[in-house]
Amino acid sequence: MGETTASTAGEEVLFWIIAPLAVIGALGLVFSRKAVHGALFLAVTMIGLAILYIALEAPFLGVVQVVVYTGAIMMLFLFVIMLIGVDASDSRVETIRGQRGAAALAVFGVIVLLVAVTGRAALPDPVGTAQAAPEGNVYAIADLIFGRYVWAFETVAAVLITAAVGAMALTHRERLARRHSQREQSERRFREGDPKDAAGMPVPGVYARHNAVDTPALLPDGTPAESSVSPVLVARGATRLAEEFATDVGRLGPEPKPGEAESTAERPTEPSDAATSGLPDDSPAAHGTEETDDEPEQDGGDAR
Repeated sequence: MGETTASTAGEEVLFWIIAPLAVIGALGLVFSRKAVHGALFLAVTMIGLAILYIALEAPFLGVVQVVVYTGAIMMLFLFVIMLIGVDASDSRVETIRGQRGAAALAVFGVIVLLVAVTGRAALPDPVGTAQAAPEGNVYAIADLIFGRYVWAFETVAAVLITAAVGAMALTHRERLARRHSQREQSERRFREGDPKDAAGMPVPGVYARHNAVDTPALLPDGTPAESSVSPVLVARGATRLAEEFATDVGRLGPEPKPGEAESTAERPTEPSDAATSGLPDDSPAAHGTEETDDEPEQDGGDAR
């Protein structure tokens, strides 16, 4: 039970495939310009470490590496990045005096620590998991975390909580004015705004042809409604011309015959008297004649 188990050829092949990928992910984390890309590279490194843990007969540690670090911790990092926001100009500004020198000392300390840990692990004779953890992998990990390294574990947990609280504190903005109610906003819209926009602003999109937020709506006369597009898109120059879709807009109805199309275009239609008076077309009044009950008189007098 206490003897060292020799590695097989499959384990060596797996190591030489996964280890370079984990190193590439770590280098991508260091040299990536965007924070989100760095987080993705870190996820690649964490998944590679999880595979190596499983190959070293520590399946519980591999599952925890994927679920806790790659899942929960990476999501925490991404939420902090999205809440705070990272700009390329922030890296050239020292918010704390002397932080670059402190960072250089910290990097040097980490390198010394890695060299010491690597030398300590390489000098003793390697042993198998049966001798290192005779009572099981889960029990050995619990004994190390909550026994020998309990203060380090609590410190890391406090750092993660501090990062989340710091992100919430940095993104919190103090309200300078009182928040207006819906009734007050409605009264302000009628009092200060344009009366034609009192019922609501026009929505973007050209009728049913195009409903994108960067395309202004068309007014009845065919001109684009500038108020239908967000002012942010207008300032960025990301709006599209409504004239591109104006040719697709037409009236709904039966298509005119080829012979009637030209005559209709040349001669404007006028409403008939029947249409303006509300009478049917076959009524005598619609044609300008009147009906009387009396018969017309004859010139020769009464007929006897």
